[in-house]
Amino acid sequence: MKKVFIKKTLVFSLLLLFAMAGQAQSAETSAKQSKTPHKTKGNPITPTYKRADAPIDTRISDLLSRMTLEEKILQLSQYITGLNDNVNNIGKQEDEYPNNVGSYIYFSDNAKLRNELQRRAVNETRLGIPILFGFDVIHGFRTIYPIPLAQGCSWNTELISQSCAMSAREARMSGTDWTFSPMIDVARDGRWGRVAEGYGEDPYTNAVMGAAAVHGYQGRSLNNTSNVAACLKHFVGYGMSEGGRDYTATNVSRQSLWDTYLPPYEMCIKAGAATVMSAFNDINGVPATANHYTLTEVLKKRWNFDGFVVSDWNAVEQLIPQGVAANRKEAASKAFSAGLDMDMKDGCYQEHMSDLVKEGKITLQQIDASVARILRLKFQLGLFENPYTPSYKESERILRTEDKRIAARMAEESIVLLKNENNLLPLNKNQKIAVIGPMAKDKENMLGSWKGHGRAGDVESIYEGLEKEFGSQLLYAAGCDFDGEDTSGFASACSTASQADVVLLCLGEKREWSGENASRSTIALPHIQEQLTTELQKCGKPIVLVLSNGRPLELCRLEPLCKAIVELWQPGIAGGTPLAGILSGRINPSGKLCITFPLTSGQIPIYYNARQSARPEQGQYQDISTLPLYEFTHGLSYTTYSYGNLSASTMRITKNDKLTVEIPVTNTGDMDGYETVHWFISDPYCSISRPIKELKKFEKRFLKKGETALFSFEIEPKRDFSYINDNGSRFVESGDYYVIVKDKRIKIEVVD
Repeated sequence: MKKVFIKKTLVFSLLLLFAMAGQAQSAETSAKQSKTPHKTKGNPITPTYKRADAPIDTRISDLLSRMTLEEKILQLSQYITGLNDNVNNIGKQEDEYPNNVGSYIYFSDNAKLRNELQRRAVNETRLGIPILFGFDVIHGFRTIYPIPLAQGCSWNTELISQSCAMSAREARMSGTDWTFSPMIDVARDGRWGRVAEGYGEDPYTNAVMGAAAVHGYQGRSLNNTSNVAACLKHFVGYGMSEGGRDYTATNVSRQSLWDTYLPPYEMCIKAGAATVMSAFNDINGVPATANHYTLTEVLKKRWNFDGFVVSDWNAVEQLIPQGVAANRKEAASKAFSAGLDMDMKDGCYQEHMSDLVKEGKITLQQIDASVARILRLKFQLGLFENPYTPSYKESERILRTEDKRIAARMAEESIVLLKNENNLLPLNKNQKIAVIGPMAKDKENMLGSWKGHGRAGDVESIYEGLEKEFGSQLLYAAGCDFDGEDTSGFASACSTASQADVVLLCLGEKREWSGENASRSTIALPHIQEQLTTELQKCGKPIVLVLSNGRPLELCRLEPLCKAIVELWQPGIAGGTPLAGILSGRINPSGKLCITFPLTSGQIPIYYNARQSARPEQGQYQDISTLPLYEFTHGLSYTTYSYGNLSASTMRITKNDKLTVEIPVTNTGDMDGYETVHWFISDPYCSISRPIKELKKFEKRFLKKGETALFSFEIEPKRDFSYINDNGSRFVESGDYYVIVKDKRIKIEVVD
């Protein structure tokens, strides 16, 4: 009887448990059904988050209420798909991730794979949340235009916007929604390879040109199939990499952080940049990937940034070798708690976020806040309504005639004439020209670092451009390779030079010598290239040096041997014809340096806006000059410009008032041309030591020969004369300030 009773009790208990489980399952099912479309006797109910007419915040709130913790965590994760050929971030093609992952870095050059992955996300997941596809579209997708450092030398923000808009269109039509660009790291060390990706050494320049890039990529609306979301990188201080070595520590005072490195980001956030990427470096001991001060206190709270922050490649996991996390779980916790929303590539969030929530180290509210930021961008891009990329003919989406025209125009305005002794340039088309050097017929290295999907076959070489311009007047010899010790080509090069009237010597860097993980201890060209120059100089023919490179170079041994020097940079697909036009005089060069060229590598770091020193006449190098070879804003023209006197609407102003300073500029030469006027200010006495001078405005205009134009600068003391303290607050003090244009200056008194 006892055994029977026990058996009956057990049976009853099991039945009760099954009943309770059934009730729970029924309740769960009912809850799910209430949050998913279902049919009534009428029409199907559309969830709020799928209604295009609903406010985005309402759609976000509705979708979040339907998501499980696992679904939310997947939105915080980014992986790769397509064949990854980035030598610095090697990875295999991945197809094994869940269908509802938040984002992919998309390495394909067309939309076929993207649409298949998107189909799985939209049709084979519970909520149908589309995937966000990103890619490094740095200076072009397939139509590659000059590297950003070259673009900075154009001083043409409208052209930068046009180039970025062209890139955005090609990318979006090829399956990419999001670009990891622009890079606005203020960079003053040419040994750091990533100077190629930014706009040089000046905070204001990076700010204005970065904002122009944002406008180009994003247009007026992200919900436009010709636009992509921009990503500001690398937040922040990455350009201060110690010794120019990539990924290393940075030591920067809080005041310098606010005064020099944060302003470009603030301006670009105001310009509407959708996302931000954290940097690899630490900032005074705290890695940027896990820096609560920069990511949350500054970016999200003080600037009210409503986009999201993505890590750099594997940067969350790299908190371990940086010495601030013992393992991947702790790395995930520190990065997310600091304000980093999306984990790029390493999977730390997906693996550990659920446990971190259970342990109370991360709250659901924090998860929801980050997921909301990511969903916002997806709604803004219109991915819920248009998740797929239409199929276009290749001729419709890439390498269009108009795109190549823009790339050529950017190359033209980026070229800087550094030296032109005795007006050797422009060349006479009747002269015999010996074209010599490893860059002359090279195509691959013209593309520069971060070439996107650019191909060498798309490139017009220097020699091809010269052939169209000068025809049969050309002679050619390679001379040597980019590096190595093989001098066997020297004899042929010298023989070729002896038959010519002028030598056009084409030297420079390989594509991989600049960019990410391309630090150099010296920025001189390899010895073999300098040797070739020395041998050619013995021929007695004038040498025009053409440089194609991704950083400023040490030219102290080359410069005395050359009568003229032209900085072509790495121009992308369309450098040959613009260069040939400048050499022939068909085009008047207008580029001016956005980064200083040191005399030697030993002068680095060297930049125009150094702070005032205790002994200005001392503290100099004992063995070389302290002056650079070519200073910031240096660049020659085939015409001449005369600058008149500065005049001001008032010489005395209150802190809350405005004034206008003007200067007339006349084209006094025999050729039409573009001239860029740079406006600097100087505050000789202040509560803190300030730079010797600071750029506050630039303007580029076309002036016909004989034409005079009046350039003006409207000054607001709180904006243009102020300094920033170590808490990011601005102050303008009473006293004397100077406005400077070239060698002209005018004193303005500010009173309370």
